Amino acid sequence: MGKDVLDDRYGRLFNLPLELSLFTNSMTAVCMDYHINRKLKVVEIDSRSRFYGFFIGSIIDFIKVFNSVIFARHDIVIGSSDCLLATFAMLTAWVYRRPYYLDLYDNYESFGLAKLPGVLWLYRRAVKGAKGICCVSDALADYIRQRYQHPNVITLESTISGGDFIPLNKQACREKLKLPVQGTLIGIAGALDSSRGIDLLYRSFLQLAESDLLLHLVLAGPTDNACPIPAHPRIHYLGMLAHQDIPVFYNALDLAVICMRDSDFGRYAFPQKTYEILACKTPVLAARVGALAQLFQNYPRCLYQPDSVEDLSTKILDLLAHPESVDLPIPTWAEQAEKLAAWLQT
Repeated sequence: MGKDVLDDRYGRLFNLPLELSLFTNSMTAVCMDYHINRKLKVVEIDSRSRFYGFFIGSIIDFIKVFNSVIFARHDIVIGSSDCLLATFAMLTAWVYRRPYYLDLYDNYESFGLAKLPGVLWLYRRAVKGAKGICCVSDALADYIRQRYQHPNVITLESTISGGDFIPLNKQACREKLKLPVQGTLIGIAGALDSSRGIDLLYRSFLQLAESDLLLHLVLAGPTDNACPIPAHPRIHYLGMLAHQDIPVFYNALDLAVICMRDSDFGRYAFPQKTYEILACKTPVLAARVGALAQLFQNYPRCLYQPDSVEDLSTKILDLLAHPESVDLPIPTWAEQAEKLAAWLQT
């Protein structure tokens, strides 16, 4: 997401352990950074929850933290983030003789780290040996059950805290972001990456914009050099928005689009932005793939074929002409953590 767990205090890897601390005696999060300039940093939220962050190569700091804090205070280890850190959790649990669980917020096998020699083999051993696996989507949970024959798997989608994403005045939101107050705005926030199928949205917009002079495309998030944003007077790139501006972004739109490809990543992903958009009551159009197809199965107008510019364009025009309200239950991080805590105790 382009966010840092400790500096930004954002996303699954911050909110899920933080809320989990309310259902346990104590919680310590060890955040490993791949950037060599990360020095040991300690963030104590309250008496129950503490976050440590340091460079992954700082083995001495790591041993000190585990020996003085975690080994003495905690009964289990939960690993997340990617193949390497899932393996790290397995090895740590073995050294300290603790059971371990894994939290998969994506299909880690599709990450670049999995291509390094030996990493995928170690990761698969970690998955097979975990006492339990928590997955971000039902599609990923089903894959883990079938691929690894794992008997203890649950689903916890990435979500929102509750109260931060709410409907706001559209005109005021557009003015705040310096967007056109008049006109029709469609957009997307997040990784503007070819692996997510953002090129399909670019092509669709350029076609539709030829006949609709009031149509604008609004973008925010990290870009992809392999798939640059087209030069067009009605494409507005806002860069990397602060977290507090994301609700403003979604409320400024007439239609939010969630791009995804039918790939090893897309079939198992559950974009957190899905619940963010729904909580803002903004009309949404998502790729018909994996968890998104399951979530919006009763809203077929809100799904497009991930490889079809024609279908995407048709669905955009349809939803702009006749917006559809999607009414689905949205769990909070606290509710997800409560489910996680109950599962860990079984």
